[in-house]
Amino acid sequence: MYKFLEETVDGYMTRDVKSVQRDLDLLALSEMFEIDDFNSYPVEDDGQVVGIVTKFDILKCFAFSPSQMLPRYHDLMSRKIGDVMTPEFIYVSPDTRLTRVLQIMVEHRIRSIIVLDGAQKLVGIIAREDVIAALKATARD
Repeated sequence: MYKFLEETVDGYMTRDVKSVQRDLDLLALSEMFEIDDFNSYPVEDDGQVVGIVTKFDILKCFAFSPSQMLPRYHDLMSRKIGDVMTPEFIYVSPDTRLTRVLQIMVEHRIRSIIVLDGAQKLVGIIAREDVIAALKATARD
């Protein structure tokens, strides 16, 4: 367990990250979620990460109250990612300790965190599964 205290994002993040553009519609996004089995995608614009979009963002579109009519499925799913993404997102760097990542995930109840380098370029993503794998791997020592 003590080895976990020294581990960083760099050793466990997914480097081959798929990202999406703001102008992609939610129907295409939902199909990507299904195919890739991801929980979120970074949203990029001209090579810069401008937000994150999650399965929860799609679900939020369907939340309604008795005073609000629920639009048709295809009307909602034709909306663009830019309309529903979270523009204020948490990110870490490759040298961030996994103990900090674990703390962020628990405090904010998030499944994955974008990894940006010093130039603010997307270099990876770290998910709950990655942290769990690190805990398991370091417990062997």
